Amino acid sequence: MLVTALLAALAYVLNTAVVFPAMAPFQHFVNVLAVYLLGPWYGMAAAFICGSLRMLSGRTIMAVTGGIVGPVLAGFLYKKTKNVCLLALGEMVGSGILGALLSYPFMVTFYGMKAGNWAQLIPFFLPSAAVGSLLGLLTILLTKKTGLIDKLKAKINA
Repeated sequence: MLVTALLAALAYVLNTAVVFPAMAPFQHFVNVLAVYLLGPWYGMAAAFICGSLRMLSGRTIMAVTGGIVGPVLAGFLYKKTKNVCLLALGEMVGSGILGALLSYPFMVTFYGMKAGNWAQLIPFFLPSAAVGSLLGLLTILLTKKTGLIDKLKAKINA
């Protein structure tokens, strides 16, 4: 639980300190790391905590809905295949496409977004999810070469 909270805090701080207009790539970066280190449910918990903190600081509900689906899909794919590339792809598709589709009814209902095409949020979500997922994948691959991330994973799960 402590590592989940630390990863959620890391995502929040990175998304607050490094601002991209209407993007939160560091949420997806941390989601990839969280799923690799902790699994899908703790990854989703970290995304939910970070999204909730972002909502409290003025963001919309998309901060939560856009980030919680990705870790579940990524975790499922990684658990079945042990392939970190599929983990990153799962985060990208889960948050970039499914998270956008999940956010749509909330934005129409609670934020007055004009109803239109269900897929209209995907162009805003997918680039952020792609950048963050690729950063997470790159971090895992680079730290795997040194054995650092696997030592960390073993200590966390001990």
